[in-house]
Amino acid sequence: MKELGISIKALIRQQSTADIYQQLLWRKSLSINSDFCRAVVSAGYLTWQQMLDAVCRYRLGTTLQGHVIFWQIDREERICDGKIMCYNPDCHRSKDKSQAPTWVSALLAKRHGGKNDGDITRHCLFGLHLLRDSVRKGEDQPIAIVEAEKTAVILSAHYPQYLWLATGGLGEVQPEKFRPLRGCKVILFPDTDPDGKAFNYWYQAAEAVMAQPYWEDSPPIRVSALLEQHATPDQKQLKIDLVDYLFN
Repeated sequence: MKELGISIKALIRQQSTADIYQQLLWRKSLSINSDFCRAVVSAGYLTWQQMLDAVCRYRLGTTLQGHVIFWQIDREERICDGKIMCYNPDCHRSKDKSQAPTWVSALLAKRHGGKNDGDITRHCLFGLHLLRDSVRKGEDQPIAIVEAEKTAVILSAHYPQYLWLATGGLGEVQPEKFRPLRGCKVILFPDTDPDGKAFNYWYQAAEAVMAQPYWEDSPPIRVSALLEQHATPDQKQLKIDLVDYLFN
């Protein structure tokens, strides 16, 4: 696929080996040369070495246009999808409608005449693949979940005692996506806003998850009220997240 620097013909020839197909998708795009990575370093959130480590851990990709690909990879190392986003030098997402976030599955569907590739149309939590290594090493890291992929990537370097995941958007906070986390200690860090809507949404989502049969005997999910209690009215008006609060 041209936009990702991947040859669709080469992928099709190897469709018989699903694992190779999955590996090719993220390995071919793996790069620190995205607008996102440059912006994070330029803003002083991470050093180049920290950014490189994060790229490898989260398997961040780069399109031919230089935009970041936030791959969503599950605990079985299967790619669920990839979100392509454009970042400005100030480390904020571009508001240009022509550079709106898009999904790799949507681009593949366009290439295949409007049909989605069934292997990459199931969304999961960003960073979920990290849980597999953590469990294998016998680590009992609490899982911290934020909304933005950017926030998870940055905070993972500064607070490595947590395993940082992201939903990828408020609308992506869905109970079914928490199923792979059963048995884990989970803390949610909602963004803030003037009316507390985001906090309430996350709190209700946590209640919904804990009411699911699969969450039985799992630790209660905590919802952090840090921003609700300590962000200023101006900060709430700007709808800041944890990175904004900690670094600004």
